[in-house]
Amino acid sequence: MCGPVGLLREAGSPEATQGGVRGSPVATQEGRSLADEKIDVLFLGGGTGGYEAAIRAAQSGLKAVVVEKDKVGGVCLHKGCIPSKALLRTAELMATMREASDFGLQVEEPRLDFRQAQSRKQKIVDQLYKGVQGLLKRANVTIYEGVGTLMPPSIFAPAGSVSVEKPNGERELLTPDHIVIATGSSARELPGLPFDGERVISSDHALELQEVPKSVIIVGAGAIGCEWASLFSDLGGEVQLVEALPRLLPLEDKEMSDQLQRIFTRRGVGCYPGHGVDVQSYRATEDGVEVTIEGPSGKKTLFAQKILVAIGRKPNSDGLGLENFDKVKLDRGYIQVDAEMRTGDPRIFAIGDVIGRLQLAHVAVHEGLIAVDAILGKQPETIDYVKVPRCTYTRPEVASVGLDEQAARDQGHEVKVGKYFFKANGKALIYGEDQGICKVVADAATGDLLGLHLIGPHATDLVAEGTLALAFDGSLFDLQEIVHAHPTLYEIINDAALAADGKMA
Repeated sequence: MCGPVGLLREAGSPEATQGGVRGSPVATQEGRSLADEKIDVLFLGGGTGGYEAAIRAAQSGLKAVVVEKDKVGGVCLHKGCIPSKALLRTAELMATMREASDFGLQVEEPRLDFRQAQSRKQKIVDQLYKGVQGLLKRANVTIYEGVGTLMPPSIFAPAGSVSVEKPNGERELLTPDHIVIATGSSARELPGLPFDGERVISSDHALELQEVPKSVIIVGAGAIGCEWASLFSDLGGEVQLVEALPRLLPLEDKEMSDQLQRIFTRRGVGCYPGHGVDVQSYRATEDGVEVTIEGPSGKKTLFAQKILVAIGRKPNSDGLGLENFDKVKLDRGYIQVDAEMRTGDPRIFAIGDVIGRLQLAHVAVHEGLIAVDAILGKQPETIDYVKVPRCTYTRPEVASVGLDEQAARDQGHEVKVGKYFFKANGKALIYGEDQGICKVVADAATGDLLGLHLIGPHATDLVAEGTLALAFDGSLFDLQEIVHAHPTLYEIINDAALAADGKMA
């Protein structure tokens, strides 16, 4: 879920996490105390939202401090977006090499060295981590090592203080004028089936595997579950994908979900949408695990080496000391904020996964920048979350922005839909990646674009045109009249827009 984002293009951009940089060389306090220094804004958490907002704050003349308990860059850089996409690239190349003969290339059957793939992944992470450290240092952002806890406000600290437990166990009290909570999220366990890191694993554990499981049951077919299903199946693992809701990728347009399930099924992935897991049936065996699922197909017992639980992420709001602030409200653990990221306490803000809106790195970045602008007394441009692109890095990729067809109808629109298939796109055929579809959803009366949905090669890049069109209130006419280069993948958007008005043969 991340790559270079916003103002930090040279470093890449990770996702939010909770509080301290043990052993980091980045602009740390280096033995000096910050307790007596004026701190304009303290960011509790140095993930994507936290560190990029801290840089913006420092560039705007504020004294910015980040309290981080692990490594700046957060989940996305170290345990999510970047490392998982690095491994997905390995899987994609593996699948492409198996089809080399179709391109007239005679090569030996590719063999996987997963340890080398993991090493390449780590080099990418390390390079981006150094870049983030350099950016923070150049911006004069102070990184404070340790775990931060909010202490109640007082006459000397109207915003409250932050007690920081350092790696050596000592505590120090910091008194900022404003606090931005950016503590992120963590993998959610399936109730009754806790992670053990060996047989029952999270995506965090999966990233540390030194070999591909021969077989795996993945519980949860959202973006994370589907990405791991794609990765493991391309690398030779037997995958069974279980989803309690009626379809894979439940938040995407139904046609995209149905198309992905057909593609997965052809690749040998066992797909079980609409099936729940009977956690009481779980049993560790000599060779792995077994568990019973139940749904439209009845009851079925699945066997595998491991179970990967990918049922979503929970907010890291426990243990922050929020009980000391009556005006800061929680809903199921998520911190409640307004459009400018303020909590009920005007000096405390929250951004990123911990507020429970779209849990995406690029969203956390913009939420952080909004919070900084609000602290500076500006009128921030708030986020229309409908116009935020959503990406899933399966093979083929899935991406969308705006309303899907059903949501548009539910909101009272009479819609017109245009579709075009990648199998009719010259560039897709040239690349040998012709599975998928592009779908535009528009208002039938005005032609205004309501949504763009893609499953196919480089969908996560192609969705940018729809994002820009929605940002500028574009229409089908705009997508039809813009000259698209040929042969390219992105001309499929032009074709789908023309199809919506019956202008394609």
